[in-house]
Amino acid sequence: MAERVVEEVSNKQVILRDYVSGFPKESDFEVRSSKIRLNAAEGSKSVVVKNLYLSCDPYMRNRMRNSIGSYSASFTPGSPITGFGVARVIDSGHPNFKKGDLVWGMTGWEEYSLITEPETLHKIEHTDVPLSYYTGILGKFIPFVSSKLLQVQ
Repeated sequence: MAERVVEEVSNKQVILRDYVSGFPKESDFEVRSSKIRLNAAEGSKSVVVKNLYLSCDPYMRNRMRNSIGSYSASFTPGSPITGFGVARVIDSGHPNFKKGDLVWGMTGWEEYSLITEPETLHKIEHTDVPLSYYTGILGKFIPFVSSKLLQVQ
C-alpha cells in the first residue's frame, strides 16, 4: 500500500477579533494566516475543501455579538467567521464526497476549511448556473423547499 503524502499549506482566514457592538467595522476583523493539512484524517469522515465563494448575510451581524438565547450561536472571537460557502473537495474520508466534487454548506471564511460534520454539506449537481448562486437563493432555500415538498407528498 502506498504511503499517503500529507500536504500542509498556508491558509488565509478572516478572524473576528472580539464581539461587536453597533455596526461592524474593519477593525473588528483581522486577516491571519495559519497552516492546514490538505488531507482528511485517516479513518475520519471529515472533508477538506477549497472555498470558492463565501456569503455575507444580514443574520451574521447578530452572530458577531455576544448573544445568549439567539436563534443562531455567536461567533467565537479569535476564530474564523463561518457562513454559507461553495467549495471544491480537496480530500475526503466521507463516502458521499470525493476529490473534485463541488459542494455548498457551512464553511469558514478562509481559503481552505476542514469540515468535521460533512452532513452539513450538499453536493452541487447542477453547474448550469453560476456557482455563486449556491451562497444565496439556491443554497439556502433548496433544503427548506425540499423538506416542505416531502411533507406535502
